[in-house]
Amino acid sequence: MTDLVIPTPAWAKPLLEPSRYKAAFGGRGGGKSEFFVGEILERMVRDPHYSVLCAREIQNSLAHSVKRTLEIQIQRYGLGAYFEVQRTQILRRGGSGIVTFVGLQDHTADSIKSYANYDVAFVEEAQAVSARSWNMLRPTIRKPRSEIWAAWNPRNANDAVDAFFRVDKPDDAIVVEVNYGDNPWFPDELRREMEVDRKRDTDVYLHVWCGHYEGRSSRRVFRNWRVEEFEAPSSTHFRYGIDFGYSVDPTVGVRCYVDGRKLYVDHEAHAVGVEIRDLGDFLRQVPDIESWPSVADSARPETISDLRRHGMPKIMASVKGPRSVEEGIAFLQSHDIVVHPRCRHTIDELGKYSYNVDENDRVLPTFADKHNHVIDALRYACEGLRRVRAQTQAGRTFEPPPTIANRW
Repeated sequence: MTDLVIPTPAWAKPLLEPSRYKAAFGGRGGGKSEFFVGEILERMVRDPHYSVLCAREIQNSLAHSVKRTLEIQIQRYGLGAYFEVQRTQILRRGGSGIVTFVGLQDHTADSIKSYANYDVAFVEEAQAVSARSWNMLRPTIRKPRSEIWAAWNPRNANDAVDAFFRVDKPDDAIVVEVNYGDNPWFPDELRREMEVDRKRDTDVYLHVWCGHYEGRSSRRVFRNWRVEEFEAPSSTHFRYGIDFGYSVDPTVGVRCYVDGRKLYVDHEAHAVGVEIRDLGDFLRQVPDIESWPSVADSARPETISDLRRHGMPKIMASVKGPRSVEEGIAFLQSHDIVVHPRCRHTIDELGKYSYNVDENDRVLPTFADKHNHVIDALRYACEGLRRVRAQTQAGRTFEPPPTIANRW
């Protein structure tokens, strides 16, 4: 069975490439540990002398470690002839390979040197690993072509693993984000638990299932939203917004509609690196976007003109103007926002979009310039309605400029 292949989900494909560091972070149910465990077993089946160090900050009980996941997969794939599962370790039959489980907190720089010849160190629950332990482990794993893997559910941006992989990412690191929606084998039992949190407590849902940091409530711009399946009525007046990407920024298209004080978001398109020649086809992932008026970021007039000539004749530039961002955000905040579960990037940004903070971590009345591409597209989509309402509330009849007169 040396040709054993354990199924690899699409999100994990980048981690199959050789790299000194490999990391997967995100919420519960994404299958992070299961992927790394599968990699351990495949490598040890192919090479009977392959050795793996499974590390975590505190190892009080192996019952709560990745050892149990290894045992389950050994049984699932019928690998008992290859492995001898002992109480504190797992041995590779017919070779010198071994899986060892350690608590990093219990080691010193000298004592951990005994693991220098291991092929891989897999750090589980890495959000709990201290900077001391992390800096002690890294130079320990020094065998040629050795690798260090990490999996974690983010807790705080200042945690050592986040600082290492997400703030100052090494050049020789592959880092992926994975959440329950990326897992093709997400179990029904966990799905029921996720649905409970999604309906009951947005903060818990975002942290536990979507991989957001803890303690973001005071900084979050949007708290007026929920995730819920729905179907738009046949008479719906749809609104479309488009935010163009620049190099590493995504291009986004959204479809939404307003019913009283509820704003429904039911479709999105979101990708990085969309070429101008492919832009029309990409945006048409959003149903009927070519048939309805759509409002796009006015910073790219040449792109808007090109789209207008190539299948999107009703696209137009946003008006923007002084305080348009603040007023657009206020408009979105004044509605109960309902997001369809398929709009995953909308869900992500509504949870992550935040106010700036000062050096003392006090919240400021300005917005952080990140996690805002879907938010911008929503602002553009609702721009016309916002302006009409603002003028009506001011007691004036609003007549839009000719270039945007047919937007509403």
